[in-house]
Parts: sequence; C-alpha cells; structure tokens
Amino acid sequence: MMERLQKYMARCGVASRRKCEEYIQNGLVTVNGITITELGTKVDENDEVIYNGRKIVPCEEKVYIAINKPTGVITSVTDDRGRKTVIDIIDVKERIFPIGRLDYDTSGLLLLTNDGDVYNNIIHPRVEINKVYEAVVKGCFTPDEIDLFENGVDIGGYITAKSKIEVIETFKNKSKVRIIIHEGKNRQVRKMCKAFNHDVISLKRVSIGKIKLDTKVGEWRYLTDKEVKYLYELGDEDV
Repeated sequence: MMERLQKYMARCGVASRRKCEEYIQNGLVTVNGITITELGTKVDENDEVIYNGRKIVPCEEKVYIAINKPTGVITSVTDDRGRKTVIDIIDVKERIFPIGRLDYDTSGLLLLTNDGDVYNNIIHPRVEINKVYEAVVKGCFTPDEIDLFENGVDIGGYITAKSKIEVIETFKNKSKVRIIIHEGKNRQVRKMCKAFNHDVISLKRVSIGKIKLDTKVGEWRYLTDKEVKYLYELGDEDV
C-alpha cells in the first residue's frame, strides 16, 4: 500500500510526522537512492528509504506509554548538553518519541509512542484536546483576573484561546490553581499566569484528555487498550 513518505517514516518510528516533513525538506531522506525534498512523494514497504544514513523499516510493535515526568528532565530523545531525557528513564527496546512536550521545570503526564498516527491525532491543531495542569502561583487570582484569564491572555504577540482556571486552595502569599487549556504554546501556562503577576512556583500536568496522571514521579506505564482506542478515536485525517 502506498502512503506519503512522511507518514511512512513516522509509522516506522523515526519521529513525529511533522518532524519527518522537516527531515525531507532538508534533504536528509533518500528513496531508492534519490534524495527527496518534496512532501508529496509516496512509498511502500518495497522501497528503500534511508534517513541520515540508516535504512528505515516498519516498527515491529506499536507502543504507547505514559510517564510522570520529573522536573529537571528534558522532553527529548537526546540532548546535546548531556542532560537527562525522558528516554533515559523508560526502558523499552522500541524507538519512541514524546507527544508534545513539558518544560524542564514542569512535571507530570507526558505521552510517548512510536505510532506517528496517534502522535498526529493529539497534536494536530484541529484536535482541541484538554490538558489539565495544577500550579502553585504567587498571590491569588481575583474574580476579575479569573474572568480575563479565561477569555484569552496576551502572552507576547499571541492571544491564547479561551481556557478555565479554578482556585483550589489558598495559602499565605500563594495559592494552588487548576488550569485547563487545549493549546500547547511554549511555556504557555507560565506566561498566562505571569501576565497577572502570579508567577508560577511549581507546575504539574495531571491529564491529557481522558488519560489521567496515575503514577509516581519518575515512573511510567503502558497505556491500556481502552486508552489507546480513545487516542485513535480522536481522528486522524491524512493532512
């Protein structure tokens, strides 16, 4: 069966489909000895696809993993500065990659897979999947600030989509809040809170859609069949 080169590469566990598109456009991929830079190229399993000098073959088994990422760990496959990555924590033989990211100083739920279709289902802009965070912030949001927060925040050249925020608990000079967004801009939650002078002290992601954080910090597990089915049902158009 013929399929787009970037989709084939993602299915083989090279990287996300979007990242594979970058590899192709940068001339890092050959098909049957010919360097490919056009995204419309289609291949099948009889073609010889080579990326960065390595022949690409389909993954033998798809894996789907949830980890409770600790702070101080990079959401990446490798790090050129020698810092610990989530891949260093997860002991599997398959080549997997993170779906989205969590900042170095943010903990909580992160999903990883070698299934490019599931990756695309989650990160595609058309899929507005809720991501829930719990944060400890400086001070306490007032009712007026909550209303402004929920209706879009200027985080520097970008106005966020509508969101939800709930004050869970208040302490002296700080408070704990629950924040629900469906976007994934760089350090978005931190920037949104900072816009109201409520700098984030600690931040943890507790759910992605229907998948909940249920392991201890630094521990990981395979997703259940029900969870994998849910991720597929998010829908994946060939875009």
